[in-house]
Amino acid sequence: MKQNPKTILFQGDSITDGNWDRNEDPNHILGHGYVFILAGRLGCELAQDRPRFINRGISGNRVSDLYARWNEDAISLNPDLISILIGVNDAWRIMSGHPGGVTDRFERAYRHLLAETKEVLPHAGLVFCEPFILKTGATEENWDKWRKHMDEYNRIVLQLAKEYDAVFVPLQAAFDKAASSTGAAYWLWDGVHPTAAGHELIAREWLSVVQNSPLAIR
Repeated sequence: MKQNPKTILFQGDSITDGNWDRNEDPNHILGHGYVFILAGRLGCELAQDRPRFINRGISGNRVSDLYARWNEDAISLNPDLISILIGVNDAWRIMSGHPGGVTDRFERAYRHLLAETKEVLPHAGLVFCEPFILKTGATEENWDKWRKHMDEYNRIVLQLAKEYDAVFVPLQAAFDKAASSTGAAYWLWDGVHPTAAGHELIAREWLSVVQNSPLAIR
């Protein structure tokens, strides 16, 4: 990875998307979630270096959807650091009996994406965020099956982080701990999508891990 990353790309589904503005409006271009929080803090602290933060999260995406648009939404942007948070929609398709979830492509598609990234952008740093859920709303029914799918995805993401020399940001335990004293909906209003407090929690965990790693943004 380059010594001083200047372009930081955030990729994922609706949790990353945060309704970011597709018209390049600087006031809304990063959405209103954890990406905005991270860009605000790091952008302010590192203003002299003018780091560039890009949000390309797309609501509803699975890993296979991410891979399908990887050329235009990742490789062509030539980022120095790529942060990925993905997985809940892969499980959602399976749990809902949707045709798109007939086969579980989570690991297969993730590996394709990473292999291509390492080949074309060998110096880009990689940050893998652990997907997460809590027991409320959409996940309350069949909770045990939901958690089983997500625990398996988290095992896969951790393993991929080891294989691809990426930084792994654990999030499930942080949400479990936070919810133990407040209830799940305070952090993830439907068991999947974060509230304002939930996005702040993601940002804090991301900073705690990444900024104390070899990929720290300085």
